[in-house]
Amino acid sequence: MSRRPAPSLAGRRVLITGAARGIGRALAVRLHRRGAEVALLGLEAELLEDAAAAAGGAPWRLCDVGDHEAMATAVDELAEALGGLDVVVANAGIGKQLPLIGGDPEVLATTLRVNVVGVHNTISAAGPHVAHPGGYVLLTSSLGADINLPLMGAYSASKAAVEALATTLRQELHHTGARVGVASFAELDTDMTSRGFDTDAARTALSGLTLSGVAPLGPAIDAVERGIARRDRRIVSPSWVGAVRLIAPIAQAVVARRLRADVPEALRIAREETVPFTTEQPVAATGSAAPDPPGARDRDEPLERVPAA
Repeated sequence: MSRRPAPSLAGRRVLITGAARGIGRALAVRLHRRGAEVALLGLEAELLEDAAAAAGGAPWRLCDVGDHEAMATAVDELAEALGGLDVVVANAGIGKQLPLIGGDPEVLATTLRVNVVGVHNTISAAGPHVAHPGGYVLLTSSLGADINLPLMGAYSASKAAVEALATTLRQELHHTGARVGVASFAELDTDMTSRGFDTDAARTALSGLTLSGVAPLGPAIDAVERGIARRDRRIVSPSWVGAVRLIAPIAQAVVARRLRADVPEALRIAREETVPFTTEQPVAATGSAAPDPPGARDRDEPLERVPAA
């Protein structure tokens, strides 16, 4: 049985956060090729400018999603540049391993600031622009919201919170005709996976456990493209993620038993191992959304950052 064709994306006005690389960049380029008008938000100037160029010279802003005022300004400016918004993709997110006992509490605080507060700030800023029939909000979650692994407590908690925000937002936007979707991914071939899981502690904790290996990014972008076009409630990639979510309690029990023997050693390693966040974070919120594309704002203003540890 053939899959029903997705509606055209031509002319859709789409704002994507976390667009400098990975899912965000690939999605921006894909949607541009399908005729959508895209606008990009991110933290990494050179990568973001390159992504914008690849997406047809799309407007873009450097902005910390954890900064409420900066997000409001940046989103309003980009919405004005596109003549309105039809879709917002809250894709910005970070990850870093954390032993819940003996780990750095700032890892949890920073993860929640980006992955939860940042999603809220995106919703708050873009919501008024997409609250119309045909509007769509897509929040990026993870299978980690359903299956919780050792050392991934901060990340998993943040993605579980994203699921709750989506459920709540769906009810609050229903009367406007806008829809809300959630994208659930397993391990994809992105920097998030390579930086977040390629550590000594993670390799020890997982002991080679994987349901299907690291999946290519292309099919995930295919799924998101279809989901945005149809304003789907749930998008998954790889396809087996949907089935695993249905049996999450059973899968969680199996995974926990499988990993149990190696957890103590993984915790010991993690407490001594220094690893970065998957994306470097600003030293502090600047309160402004900058720099911008040529003609919009002076791009000589640097966004101070330090390597996360």
